[in-house]
Amino acid sequence: MPDWADIPVALPPPGGMAAFELGGLELVLCNAGGTPRVIEDRCPHADVALSAGRLEGFVLECPLHGGKLDVRDGKPAAPPIRRPVRTFAVRARGEQLQLEVPSHA
Repeated sequence: MPDWADIPVALPPPGGMAAFELGGLELVLCNAGGTPRVIEDRCPHADVALSAGRLEGFVLECPLHGGKLDVRDGKPAAPPIRRPVRTFAVRARGEQLQLEVPSHA
C-alpha cells in the first residue's frame, strides 16, 4: 500500500502553480482547470524551475526556452523538451491534498 504525505501548500487558483519541497524533492502543485497535479519542478531540458513558467489548461510552458509539458503525465508537448518529468499521484483527504510518496525500494 502506498504512503501519502500532506502537500504543504494550498491549491492555487485555476492556472496557478505553487512550488514546494517534500522529502528532498523540488515539486510544483499545478491547478490544471480545477484538477490538482504535481510534477517535479525542474525542466528536463534546461534545469530551471518550471514553477516560474506558465500553465494553460494541462500544458506547462518552461520560462526559459518555451518548451512545453503535459502536467497529467509529464510528457513533452513541444520542443525543445524531449524527456518527460516525474509526475506524482495526488488525492484529497477532506480539505487537505496529499501526495503519493515515491517508494525507494
